[in-house]
Amino acid sequence: MTTSTPAPELAPRLSTASPATRAWRRFRSNKLAMIGTTIVILLILFCFAGPLVWVTDQVTVSIDLAIINKPWGTPGHPLGTNNLGYDILGRLMKAGQTSLIIGLLAGLLATLIGTCWGAIAGYIGGPVDAIMMRVVDAGIALPATFLLLILSAIMHPSIPLMIVVIGLVSWLVPARLIRAEAITIKTRDYVLALRAVGGSHTRAVARHIIPNTIGTMIVNATFQVADAILLVAYISFLGMGVEPPATDWGAMLTKGIDYTYAGYWWLIFPPGLLIVITVCAFNFIGDGLRDMFDVKGRQS
Repeated sequence: MTTSTPAPELAPRLSTASPATRAWRRFRSNKLAMIGTTIVILLILFCFAGPLVWVTDQVTVSIDLAIINKPWGTPGHPLGTNNLGYDILGRLMKAGQTSLIIGLLAGLLATLIGTCWGAIAGYIGGPVDAIMMRVVDAGIALPATFLLLILSAIMHPSIPLMIVVIGLVSWLVPARLIRAEAITIKTRDYVLALRAVGGSHTRAVARHIIPNTIGTMIVNATFQVADAILLVAYISFLGMGVEPPATDWGAMLTKGIDYTYAGYWWLIFPPGLLIVITVCAFNFIGDGLRDMFDVKGRQS
């Protein structure tokens, strides 16, 4: 009795792709994540490269009544103008710069603070962990929007200030997530080996705990950016945002609502739509990154 050897082309092929390549394939296979990535890239081009193509004056207030509150489709103003004569299309670009800059930098700042806080608390444990987590619990109990409104009323709102303030009120959730990761990582062999040879706590946290939470950090950062953009819109909608002539999408909504009775929908619909699209896009990316860094996904 003879046995046949399977043809070489039918033999199973061993994957030689690197871990980074396999992770990218998993992310690329998530259609919503790819849609979100495409949207974010287009938004960045729209907000930062768009003003180089569609040049408008977003500083000087017009006193010409003939170009104030012009409707959608007006020659030279495809999305109309607002009550100050600003071109809406150019205004969306300028407002988008503010919203994206604050959202991205505040989200990164919140993730950085939360990662350091949670890694230290989870690694050290004991009374230090208990005290640090009670601080986090107390912060979570206070509404972030309420704190932002108080700080905005006390201090002069500006883009750097809003980045710092939003980052300082948004790091609490990342801290809890990273702490949970740190508690697990500190019991692994390579951390115990470092402790056995006299390695310092600082080295353990910096070289082992934080690097091994990079997946959680990246995923959480995307959600933090989305939350920061929403917070900017909230406080600007309530009139506590950046000072004119600077603006953001939330401030555009606030100005547009004053004219809803006249049917000026083009003052509200575009910024509101961009807020929704941007937040959804970052959430899609976060979901894709979560699947990409998932341990079960790597094993499969």
